[in-house]
Amino acid sequence: MRDETETTSDTSGTPGLSGASGARGETPAPGDRLIRAGALVFFAGAVATLVTVAPLFLGTTPFPTFMFGLSMLMGVGFLLTGAGVLRSVAAGRRQARAGR
Repeated sequence: MRDETETTSDTSGTPGLSGASGARGETPAPGDRLIRAGALVFFAGAVATLVTVAPLFLGTTPFPTFMFGLSMLMGVGFLLTGAGVLRSVAAGRRQARAGR
């Protein structure tokens, strides 16, 4: 006979696999906002880096010096994302200790 249990691929009850936090009114976990902000800053820095390096390969006039400064956003975004991950890990450890 057939098993009557329902099988779904929904992982919304599984910690860490809920997909996009806040999509269904959920509060974001600690560090989620830092991770998202860091990713945005990192990608902005990556675009600035590509724009800055392109004239070197194309043989055109280089961009002003401040564009090289904008390239540093990659590092800032990486640090923000790392801080968000560390904050998320710390919150998970606190939650695990409280659950014992």
